[in-house]
Amino acid sequence: MSDIIHTENWGKYNGQEVYLYRLYNSNGVKVAITNFGASIQSIIVPDRSRKFDDVALGYDNLRGYIDDPFYMGAIVGRYANRIAGGLVRLDGKEYQLTIKEGGFHHHGGKVGFNKKTWQSLPFTEGNNQGVKLEYLSPDGEEGFPGNLRVTVTYTLNDDDQLEVGFMAKTDKTTLLNLTQHSYFNLAGYDAGSILNQTLMLPLNAYLPVNEMQVPNGQLAFVDGTPFDFRKPTAIGERIDDDDEQLKLSNGYDHSWVIKNHHSSELKLAATVTEPGNGRIINIYTTEPAIHLYTGNFLDGSLTGKSGANYNKRSGFCLETQHYPDSPNQPHFPGTVLRPGETFTSKTIFEFAVSD
Repeated sequence: MSDIIHTENWGKYNGQEVYLYRLYNSNGVKVAITNFGASIQSIIVPDRSRKFDDVALGYDNLRGYIDDPFYMGAIVGRYANRIAGGLVRLDGKEYQLTIKEGGFHHHGGKVGFNKKTWQSLPFTEGNNQGVKLEYLSPDGEEGFPGNLRVTVTYTLNDDDQLEVGFMAKTDKTTLLNLTQHSYFNLAGYDAGSILNQTLMLPLNAYLPVNEMQVPNGQLAFVDGTPFDFRKPTAIGERIDDDDEQLKLSNGYDHSWVIKNHHSSELKLAATVTEPGNGRIINIYTTEPAIHLYTGNFLDGSLTGKSGANYNKRSGFCLETQHYPDSPNQPHFPGTVLRPGETFTSKTIFEFAVSD
């Protein structure tokens, strides 16, 4: 394997240089990362017949990511997912976060981390290739207190694993919930529906939501519900069931509980298999939850790579994160970061094939 990472100048945004970095491993796996939104632009992996396809939805150029409303491939922050009301209290002070119509903070606000140009540096470590990206979110951005310095490190190794490492520090007590928001389709980014791909979540409970699609504070057991993926089940097998939770979210847009606290322990959170070509993705994380989103609001309105139309349910997201609405739910794992503390988190996307 060449130790040279291909770097392409992708243009400028707000006067800042944007790059596309292409990582390679010895098995022919290729991953492209852009420092706009710290986004994954492509993931090219083999199937059981050694046919390579790009399994990450995205765009061919910078303009696509500038215009994208779906957080395609991006890092989401400061706070991924939703906070009801957007008014939070930290160290005795109240802060009003930016909110969407409907009355909730969503995915970092009006201009989240997905629309920022990150400082970036490619690197090699032995046989591994990667990109280190850094963004300084200023005090008051989108209503959040504190100057927050976030580092995201992508590393591709020869075990066909793409590791995503997070680190963050702040100079004032703040909130933090980061996630990687790639849309996957293991048949290929332009292959259409993901409903026949099988999902396994080795998890016993999920977080039901209310009309705002914000967790209602309860943990519900998956047994006997369409949310039971403890055995591999087609994503679409029950997605249109007569179920209140599925109707509220127009499909799956829910978090499953991995653990009740944040720790450095890596756990298997999800496995998805494409039965036709044998491609598999295993997701391991140190985060306490994983959020399944089945592309319910993709509508074909934007042109993707090579002219692809990203229609409803043509990609799935499995976002490792803390529980949504944690600031309003004191029994959820905390999302407060204080000066002197260092937040760290790791998620691994592991690609494989079945026989």
